[in-house]
Amino acid sequence: MTLQIRSLEEYNEVYKQSVAQPEQFWAEQAETFQWHQKWDKVLEWEFDTPDVKWFVGGKLNITENCLDRHLAERGDQTAIIWEPNDPNAPAKTYTYKELHSEVCRFANVLKNNGIKKGDRVCFYLPMVPEMAIAVLACARIGAIHSVVFAGFSASSLADRINDAACKMVLCSDGNFRGKKQIPVKAVVDEAIATCPSIETVIMLKHTGQEVAWNEKTDKNWAEELTKVDNVCPAEIMDSEDTLFILYTSGSTGKPKGVQHSCGGYMVYTTFSFKNVFQYQDGDVYWCTADVGWITGHSYIVYGPLAAGATTVMFEGVPTFPDAGRFWEVCDKHKVNIFYTAPTAIRALMAKGLEYVTPYKLDTLKVLGTVGEPINEEAWHWYDEHIGKKNCPIVDTWWQTETGGIMISPLANITPLKPTFATLPLPGIQPVLVNAEGEEIEGNDVEGYLCIKFPWPSMIRTTWGDHERCRNVYFNRFKGKYFTGDGCRRDEDGMYRIIGRVDDVIIVSGHNLGTAEIENGINQHARVVESAVVGFPHKIKGNAVYAYIICDGDIDDVDALKKEIIGTVSKEVGPIAKPDKIQFVPGLPKTRSGKIMRRILRKIAGGDRDTSNMGDISTLLNPEIVASVIEGAEAV
Repeated sequence: MTLQIRSLEEYNEVYKQSVAQPEQFWAEQAETFQWHQKWDKVLEWEFDTPDVKWFVGGKLNITENCLDRHLAERGDQTAIIWEPNDPNAPAKTYTYKELHSEVCRFANVLKNNGIKKGDRVCFYLPMVPEMAIAVLACARIGAIHSVVFAGFSASSLADRINDAACKMVLCSDGNFRGKKQIPVKAVVDEAIATCPSIETVIMLKHTGQEVAWNEKTDKNWAEELTKVDNVCPAEIMDSEDTLFILYTSGSTGKPKGVQHSCGGYMVYTTFSFKNVFQYQDGDVYWCTADVGWITGHSYIVYGPLAAGATTVMFEGVPTFPDAGRFWEVCDKHKVNIFYTAPTAIRALMAKGLEYVTPYKLDTLKVLGTVGEPINEEAWHWYDEHIGKKNCPIVDTWWQTETGGIMISPLANITPLKPTFATLPLPGIQPVLVNAEGEEIEGNDVEGYLCIKFPWPSMIRTTWGDHERCRNVYFNRFKGKYFTGDGCRRDEDGMYRIIGRVDDVIIVSGHNLGTAEIENGINQHARVVESAVVGFPHKIKGNAVYAYIICDGDIDDVDALKKEIIGTVSKEVGPIAKPDKIQFVPGLPKTRSGKIMRRILRKIAGGDRDTSNMGDISTLLNPEIVASVIEGAEAV
């Protein structure tokens, strides 16, 4: 099986070797998988065009590595535990044998409906087991899956379907989310009215709500399964064939279809999963993400299953029926490894410890965070109250475009430091550069974070627009992949992400990372969450505008503002203190929990016209924008 590092000494040795001889290192990892034909060449690459190919000429199918190869020894082991939205409804489990059977059956459904190798299939499904089954079924037959989070608007869904020219949509009738029932099929119907490439819609009956039905295009998921058997040989794929497309927001607003290939993605997600989380046979692993995001692709489906793990899928939300739901599920399923977002941690922290103390949480061994840098207060709360100071926190840095975790502690192996992603994984070669692209040597330095050598799971292109891929990631700093993040390397060589470069505010010539200022603000006892942006300032060029959510009512606004400014001055420095503070009931966020700073920047800069904010219908909470604008008038 894939190499698993067991000590800090081994990490140092393996890292050194992986950088000195990266091709040999990755070839050794790839040897542990099943291939129909071994590669002719480990790597071909140049970053100018860019053109990157791993395991050139290798033939495989990723689902044979996620399923078939486990059947002899792990056939009866649980592969997936599904926990429904309703805590009183029964959980569902699938062994590797059962999952293999279900994947083959649905692969035959796809083939029955005209889907073949290279066709694009769009997913608009809630977090149900059929999501994972159908994703793997696409990979089984060589179809390319494009999963869209089932919370995006009809127009956003249509954009993604049309960009990839998908032939089929897989959806449900509806979706349970906390107390709500959300229509799903109705959104698909609206979207595909403007999608000429769609030939078929296969709908899973999930909530039982009424739906419109089109006899020409619509098929019932359960009925389609009755027409097929569970024998489906895997399509033999080239290592560089496309596995999936996943759309990510662009700075321009038009989504980018990030394209990942079969071989390198398989090798890297499995290697990173096993090493970051230090997964051991028999562990129950739970990543709370949605399969609609890269975290769900890499660390709910492909990485864990290729490693022969037991992976939990959760349909619900962390606050339903109350803010103890995560911890109830951890106890119920005896979860050993728990991986979630700082946004969720902060939200649960704000609800109070009465929702944590009823639960034992005594099976937890490793905690993880993903999606954004975690602030220090939330890190310590997570460490103390969830991990009982007994579980390492792996604060993982990576992107949709990287395919897998790039910089992170390895649980119980490498050192931890709150708010730091710490050290690169073996095979990953990060560098900091200045504005001219010159490498910044040594420690205790700051710069733009780039990667100077390819890794197996990296983006290959943006679907249908290779020039966009070149411009966004490879054009700014020649010969390097530019992450778009600013970063600090401390005196010990540990990396701390200080925010997107477009989230760096230059105040009086000082580069201030928004994450760092927010971390300072969040140290104040009354602060639940904050977001800071820059706004034009006559003297400083830019100044700091802070949007802050507090717990409870505020009796003396001016006094609280003074206290928060004092906290920032103490934690970050007087240069970072906000010039303007606005207390808000909420922050505009994407469905994955990312704060939409683009909108906040416009409001801070004086633009109060919602028609200039772009499409806000895809936000988790579009109604909050008007509330923030109204409050800004008084600041």
